[in-house]
Amino acid sequence: MPAQPTIVFLHGFAESQAIWTDFLHKFPEGYQLLTLDLLGHGANTEAVPDYSMEAQAQYVADQLAEQNVGKVLLVGHSMGGYVALAFAERHHEKVAGLVLFHSTALPDTEEKQANRIKNMEFVRKNGVGKFMDSFIRPLFAPANRDKMQAQQELLENIGKATPDATVLGGLEAMRNRPDRTQVLRDATFPVLFIDGKDDAAVAVDSLLPQLALPAESHALLLGNVGHLGYFEAPERTRRAVVDFAASVAANAS
Repeated sequence: MPAQPTIVFLHGFAESQAIWTDFLHKFPEGYQLLTLDLLGHGANTEAVPDYSMEAQAQYVADQLAEQNVGKVLLVGHSMGGYVALAFAERHHEKVAGLVLFHSTALPDTEEKQANRIKNMEFVRKNGVGKFMDSFIRPLFAPANRDKMQAQQELLENIGKATPDATVLGGLEAMRNRPDRTQVLRDATFPVLFIDGKDDAAVAVDSLLPQLALPAESHALLLGNVGHLGYFEAPERTRRAVVDFAASVAANAS
C-alpha cells in the first residue's frame, strides 16, 4: 500500500475539531488523521493578537512541525479552507493534496464584507450566544433544517462556547482575506472541491470557475446539501475524501 500523507482536518469559523468526530469515526483504517482546534477555538481559547488566515496557517505549520508531520493532505471546512489555502501559499512543498470543503479561494464580495461588519456589530451589542441563535440554522439546506436539530444544537453549543474575541477576530480576518485563486493556479497537487447546491455561504456558481484553475481538480456537488456536508451527507462526502486520499497516495508513490 502506498505511503499515506497525514490527512489534516481544519474546522471552520466558530467550530472546533469536534465537528469531525462522527465523520472520522467511520474512516477506514490505515490513514494517519490529525484534527486541530484553530486559534481561539475549541480547547485552544487562549487569546491571541492575530486571528488572520496567515496566523492560523502558521499555527497549523507549527503544530505539524511539533508533531514531526511530513507531507499533508489538507481538508478545510469553510474558514478552514481559507486557512488551508494560506498554508499552501506559504508551504507549497508540504501539501500533497487539498480539499476545499464548502470553501473558496475567492475573497469576500463587497456585500459579504458589509455583512461581516453587521455581524461584528451584532456580536458587540448582543453577544456571541444571541448571534449563534440565528447564525447556524441557515447553514443547513432547507430540506435538512428541521430533521437535523441535534446537529444544529451541537454547532450552536460549540459556537456559543467560542470567545467573543475569536468570533470578532475571525469575522474581521475573513473579511480581510485576499484572493487566493493564484494558489489554485500554481497547485502542483490535486484539489477536491466539495459543495452543496443549497450552500448559502459558498455558492456553487462562484465555485465552478475555480474548478478549472488547478492542474488536477475533482468535484462533488450535492443537491439538498447546504454548507455542512459532513453532517448533511456524511457517507458521500466521506467517500469522496477517502477516494481522493487514495488517489493522492497512489500518485505520490
